[in-house]
Order: sequence, then structure tokens, then C-alpha cells
Amino acid sequence: MIVYCATTNAGKLREFRKAAEIAGCEVEVVAGLSEIPAPDETGSTFEANAILKAEYYGARVKGWLFCDDSGLEVDALNGAPGVHSARYAGGAGDAANNALLLENMAGVENRGARFVSVIALVRDGQFVQTFRGTVEGSIAQTESGPHGFGYDPLFFYPPWNCTFGEAELARKAHVSHRANALKPMFEYLHSITSAT
Repeated sequence: MIVYCATTNAGKLREFRKAAEIAGCEVEVVAGLSEIPAPDETGSTFEANAILKAEYYGARVKGWLFCDDSGLEVDALNGAPGVHSARYAGGAGDAANNALLLENMAGVENRGARFVSVIALVRDGQFVQTFRGTVEGSIAQTESGPHGFGYDPLFFYPPWNCTFGEAELARKAHVSHRANALKPMFEYLHSITSAT
């Protein structure tokens, strides 16, 4: 089964395709995606932004399409950066986002945090449902690891005693927030297609 997605984030696409491989599906990027103006992500929640993007791009595709909205919630920062995770440092990129997070967490003892991913699924542009995945961890004192992207080098995952930046994709693909959202989505798609 082929499911379309709309992301220009190479790191996300790798994770989408790994999860699809595990589920026996294929993920294809919307044709000509780079030429389509991105919608304004005006939602105040991951769900709202995921649905907004899925309906917007889904109108351009026949069949199944999903969009993800995801980010990092830090307890001591009242859930920030949250839906603003990608633009936390004003759109200056991963390194700037991580530096700002470390700056804001300086001297903070409660370092609990979670990654959140919400996947919105549409069919022929019509909203079907959302799937939410999370993974609990904490914010490390320093960046560590060459793998992943975004806040991965700062996200410490206690069961493995390392950051997501130190974990390879094949391992992370079973426990990440995106994996935990995509798994039930692919299960849903298999159930729908096997029933028809």
C-alpha cells in the first residue's frame, strides 16, 4: 500500500519510511511538493496544525495522505517549545533551537520532557482521523550523538541511558513519538483495506 506524505524535512521522511517499512507499507512524497506554497500553521495545538496541513496537501492527491505536526514539550517551561518547536529560535535552525533550549534550562533541576507527534490522515482530501504518539524522557545537560535531527541530541531516553542523538534510526524507529503515532495509523489502514 502506498500512502502519501507532505514533508520537506529529510529527517522526518527517513522516520516515516522506516515506520512504513516495518508496517509493510510505502510512503511517497507528494509530487512537486517543493513547488507548492506551504500553508500557514496557525493552529494552537499539534492536532490543529496536522489536520490543517493534511487537508491542504490532501486536496492535491488522490488516495491516502498524512501530515505530521510534532515537537518537544518541556515540563519546566510549561510545555514550551511545543507547537513552536521548529521555530523556537525564530527559524534559525536546529543548532540555534538547541542552544536556546539549553540556555533556558540552565540551572533547572526538573528536566522532564516528551516528544509529541500527531499524524492527521486524509483520503482524497477528506479528514479521516488523527493518531497521537509520545515518548517520555528528559533534557540532557549537553548535546550528545551524531544521529537524528532537531532536539534529538538533547533528548535523553532513560531506558537506553542515552540521547536519541546517540541512537541509530533502526532502533529509534520502534520507540519514537512518530513511531508511536504511525504504528496505529498503518494498523488502521491495513484494517480498512483488508475489509474491502
